[in-house]
Amino acid sequence: MTDELPFSQACENNKGPISAILEVALSQCKRVLEVGSGTGQHAVHIAPLLPHLIWQTSDQPQYHEGVLKWIAAYPSENLLPPLNLTVGKDRLPFSEYDGVYSANTAHIMQKAEIKMMMQSLSESLPQGAVFCQYGPFTDNGAFSSESNREFHQHLIASGYGGYRDIQELQAWAPALTLEKIHEMPANNLLLQWVKN
Repeated sequence: MTDELPFSQACENNKGPISAILEVALSQCKRVLEVGSGTGQHAVHIAPLLPHLIWQTSDQPQYHEGVLKWIAAYPSENLLPPLNLTVGKDRLPFSEYDGVYSANTAHIMQKAEIKMMMQSLSESLPQGAVFCQYGPFTDNGAFSSESNREFHQHLIASGYGGYRDIQELQAWAPALTLEKIHEMPANNLLLQWVKN
């Protein structure tokens, strides 16, 4: 059955290191929204490791079938089917969650979309809520590797928004404090934010 499921090798590679951080970062959360569940691989791996909380998947409608296939193959009592969530189109329900997780979305979204998302997180998350954001970023305009610079240029040429700078994200989300920057495999980072 696994060969029928949508599959991302990157998701398979990074789910372990990510979940190790989320088990600590989201330990006090009750309801977590995953923005951009993609294939669904992260959701089915992480949700069973955090049985104390509800894990709500979400993504654009064209990805729902794949997420539902993964959930059907690897069900978990605390794992919910995906919400329709297209940033810039749908209401962002951040006020209903005390945790938000998003992987590999900031460099895919257009600048206006990720700016809108960061502003909404800053304004809507309840006090003490945690936002964990995984992916490649620049820091004060600097790329962590030449391969990251090349991938950023490829993204721009392909019509995506490209890498976002950590300081840029901070400026868009003044009510969020960047508590920790976790260095991850493959020159990625996990940014751990908390709502003031």
